[in-house]
Amino acid sequence: MDLFNEDEKKSVNEDGSTSNQPLATRMRPQSLEEFTGQEQLVGEGKMLRRMIESGVMGSLIFYGPPSSGKTTLAHVISREIDARFEVINAVLDGIKELRNVVAKAEHQKKANGRKTILFVDEIHRWNKAQQDALLPHLESGIITLVGATTENPFYSLVSPLLSRCQLFELHPLQTDNVLQMLDRALQDSERGLGFIDVKITDDAKMHLADYAGGDIRNALNALEVAALSTPKSEDGSVVIDLEIAKESIQKRSVRYDRTGDEHYHFASAFIKSMRGSDTDASLYWMNAMLEGGEDPNFIFRRLLIFASEDVGMADPYALTVVNASHEAFIKTGMPEGFYFLAHACIFLSLSPKSNSTKSIFDISNHIKQNGIDDVPSHLRDKTANKLASRYLDVENASEEYKYPHNHPYNWIEQKYLPGKLRDKSWFKPGDQGREGKLWHRLQQIKKTQNK
Repeated sequence: MDLFNEDEKKSVNEDGSTSNQPLATRMRPQSLEEFTGQEQLVGEGKMLRRMIESGVMGSLIFYGPPSSGKTTLAHVISREIDARFEVINAVLDGIKELRNVVAKAEHQKKANGRKTILFVDEIHRWNKAQQDALLPHLESGIITLVGATTENPFYSLVSPLLSRCQLFELHPLQTDNVLQMLDRALQDSERGLGFIDVKITDDAKMHLADYAGGDIRNALNALEVAALSTPKSEDGSVVIDLEIAKESIQKRSVRYDRTGDEHYHFASAFIKSMRGSDTDASLYWMNAMLEGGEDPNFIFRRLLIFASEDVGMADPYALTVVNASHEAFIKTGMPEGFYFLAHACIFLSLSPKSNSTKSIFDISNHIKQNGIDDVPSHLRDKTANKLASRYLDVENASEEYKYPHNHPYNWIEQKYLPGKLRDKSWFKPGDQGREGKLWHRLQQIKKTQNK
């Protein structure tokens, strides 16, 4: 649909408010001058700004966290270059809707030469075939694509599409950006709240900006709720203090997307903090994920992996602790479940570390590259060896096998790998915790037995 058709614009009421539109929608920037944030892209002299000002626009992909301004920037571009603006939501729309947009774009181009910008929101939701369907229309110049995604485009978009688009990364908006938009809304009497005499304290305004977590829409809507629900004082003004601000925006917004890059960045910070034995940072990143709506079972899954991958044989008990914590969490639920998450997290952070279990992957790679050698004869099944000896008139190879339990400390020097791998070693033991003690014990036994 064309978002800027005259019949879709809302009328302004006598009191200055706009019909049926929340403040955040009314205050959406209409030009580059009104756009706030992303100075690295649209600041003076920056590449994207030069492209917009020159009117020479190729297809673009905007990627960044939610509420960073991807959709708003696409709107601004269409207005700045006077192009038709069509929107497709990749969650709801598919190739049928794309064909309709292309048909209208071809008509407009023939009729008046006007460009059409197609904004595909959440473009990563389209499968390969749907993304490929864009390619011929980008090649022909019928449409200019502006795609928006919260996921890393190098993982979520097909290579042919990436090669035809310029990528621009948007960063999370900062508190100063939110404050700027709050001030603009308070002063604007046509689209904002300027038709009301609003007096807001500095700490109230800072609270709205801080709790919005970079989400301008959240902050503006909270400001509107406060301004329209607060009774006027004797002088006719609306006074918004800190208490009113707290009532208007009660839950802090957390920059976290369970399906986007933030999910992997936070999880990475969580794991690396535990690996570095920083308990405070481990708890911080774990709580950040939970506050953002992460599934606690995902966190327990990461804890289980960590227990074997990074603590491993330094404390084999770690796996038991995490399993027990997870079972307790399932039985109890939240909010008490925080105790079990913290229990496992703190235990792993403080545990001695060893990554010797990764030797399994080294062995796996060796087998994939070299194949599997024959089992040495003395290690083969003793029944098979006995039958072979009886019917093939050969020596019973099992008689060469040395039974460790018949020797001191239940150990005896013996080769267990195939012949040509006899001296090969993949396992690199750590020297921390229980693993160090177990390895030291084995070396002492070998020394005693080999004397």
